[in-house]
Amino acid sequence: SSFHFAIDHCFPIKGQGTVITGTCLAGSVKVNDMIEFPTLSFQRKIKSMQMFRRKVSQIKQGDRAGLCVANLDPKLMERGVASSPDSVKLISGAIGVVRKIRYFRQNLLSGAKFHVSVGHTTVMATVTFFGAKEIAERLKGSVNKMNGGSGVESKKELETSSLGGNADIAGLPSLNFDFDEDFLQQDGYMEKVDDRQNDDLPLHWAMIDFQTPVYCPLNSLIIGSRLDTDIQAHTCRLAFSGRLIQKFDIEKEMSKIKFYSKKERTGSICRLGDPYKRSDDGKIIRYEVFGNDLFKKETNMSQFIGLHLETERGDIGIIQSSFGTSGKFKLHFPSGTDARNGEKLFLKFKRYANDPEKKIRQSSILPKERVGTKIESESKKDKRGKKTNSKTHTNGGSKQAVVGKITNTKGDALDDGLFKTVIVEGFFTPEMNIREKVGSQVIVVGAGLEGSISGSFGKAGKCKVSFPDGISKDSIGAKVELRS
Repeated sequence: SSFHFAIDHCFPIKGQGTVITGTCLAGSVKVNDMIEFPTLSFQRKIKSMQMFRRKVSQIKQGDRAGLCVANLDPKLMERGVASSPDSVKLISGAIGVVRKIRYFRQNLLSGAKFHVSVGHTTVMATVTFFGAKEIAERLKGSVNKMNGGSGVESKKELETSSLGGNADIAGLPSLNFDFDEDFLQQDGYMEKVDDRQNDDLPLHWAMIDFQTPVYCPLNSLIIGSRLDTDIQAHTCRLAFSGRLIQKFDIEKEMSKIKFYSKKERTGSICRLGDPYKRSDDGKIIRYEVFGNDLFKKETNMSQFIGLHLETERGDIGIIQSSFGTSGKFKLHFPSGTDARNGEKLFLKFKRYANDPEKKIRQSSILPKERVGTKIESESKKDKRGKKTNSKTHTNGGSKQAVVGKITNTKGDALDDGLFKTVIVEGFFTPEMNIREKVGSQVIVVGAGLEGSISGSFGKAGKCKVSFPDGISKDSIGAKVELRS
């Protein structure tokens, strides 16, 4: 790794040059190597080195030494860093992995200001905490792989830190930050992620916005504190510790982090569809359910068509269409549901903070289709005077005619008093595209007259139906069927 040297003193020696003393935190360096002083923006060659008054030709991580260089004014530096050329950059923001110090009594809130120490530099910074759940899941997966898998990927994730020895033993694994990962938005540091007993406080990602840019290499140790706390309060002022993982420009790159918040709306079942007996387990279920109390009557339902809803029993269905004009809606359950009238329905989704479209996004998956046989009630059988054959339900639905009603005639009457066009309601909902159904066959129930859809009428889901042979005005109120 690159050479990184923490300077704690600087003084001149006549006839030799300037000596800087300190500790090698990472890498190694030899006599005659070029080193850089990032804060001074220049490089110098090492003339000689000493460790405990003995000349050496090389130092490495952990060594305390004095380095002699030429043409360095000791007044320009008392404390600071020296490094391999171009290895230490000036950063204004970073992402680090941190853990709260358990003796710090206050809550760590996102957006709060802390004194952040990096090397010999302490500056004010605004800190945002996130990713506790995601890190816990990643580390849990790494442990599982190490116990039962190859352990290659997890070993890489828990590798030794370049600064400060074994990072895993120190409780701060050297994780890589993934911008493609989704992160649950947090108000602050979460001291408990789940119900499992764990002595260690959970690791978090921390987005650190330095008020004054600092020079430091990645993987540097950081300490966050509240030095403005009353020294007479007899309380710990150190808030958290961790390591810098990723350079991050908050002004330019903030939109790259996918923060989301969980949302939930609650409705209820107001009506059940026809009962079916499921073929694989014989359970009585419904494939269609009608709900309410989730949307207002003026809500545009088109943006919610296709979203998933969940019942109290855990069954997942999809919103097919609106039902009426009072905000009710129709649900389809591919595998059926045994939910009862009045039970709750849950619309669960995510909202992303940096999503310009503000879309509703869901991660739930519809279950596979499970076929069932329709159950006919005895009263219906008696009214028809004969038993009807059971119908089998599939995911596409049984091929039954859609029933509507003639509400009015359209245009002037012909010489024989008949009309060529009528207006029909009940076939479509307002958000459906009626143009796709133009030409579909329509039958007048009981009369046998045949017509076809010729276009939409208004914005309430009504349509125009043309009858080539004409239809009388007495047909207003008659039922019609749309054949698919």
